Amino acid sequence: MDYATQAEFYKQGLLKGAIEATAVIAWADEVIVAASKTEDWMIEISTCGPDERMKVISELGTVKGTVDQVELAKLLKESGIA
Repeated sequence: MDYATQAEFYKQGLLKGAIEATAVIAWADEVIVAASKTEDWMIEISTCGPDERMKVISELGTVKGTVDQVELAKLLKESGIA
C-alpha cells in the first residue's frame, strides 16, 4: 500500500479520535527504517511528541501521492473508523 493512502487512513483516524498520535509516530518510525529514501514528512512525524496531534495531522497532509479510495474505505471499515 502506498504512503498517501496510509497517511489518509491515519489522518482520518486521528480526526475521529479512533487512533492515537503515538500509533502514527510509530508508523513513521517504521517507514523511515524501510524506505529507500527518507522524506521530510517521515522525519517530522517521527520527531513529534504524543501530545502534538494537530502537527501530526498537518504533516500527514503533506504526503505526496494519490489516495486509493477503495483501499482506504477497506482500511477504515476494518478498523471500525468508517
